[in-house]
Amino acid sequence: MQSLSLRCEPVHVDGHEGAGDWIRRLINESPIVVLSRKGCFMCHVMRHLLASIGAHPSVIELEEAEASVAAATLPALFVGGKLVGGLEGLVGLHLSGALVPRLVQAGAIGSY
Repeated sequence: MQSLSLRCEPVHVDGHEGAGDWIRRLINESPIVVLSRKGCFMCHVMRHLLASIGAHPSVIELEEAEASVAAATLPALFVGGKLVGGLEGLVGLHLSGALVPRLVQAGAIGSY
């Protein structure tokens, strides 16, 4: 069985850009972004599914106060700047065969 390496690295927002603006910019500039809260098992599953096909998203773990406001919508997956949805949306794309082409189009993976 293949071992998948998943890592989260903290990123700090400087004083010139607010956190909301920084998140929107990251979503628009990165091929894949996952918004999550610490310890979210659905985010873990989402990251493993993406890693199994060679995609490694930027993961933003929201603080508890921020996550409680958005709890109904976390985790949230963005591919190519567009919202895919949560784990259900990701799995739906994967099962329909549309996930890999979308990741290729976003530049998240090479041709598969």
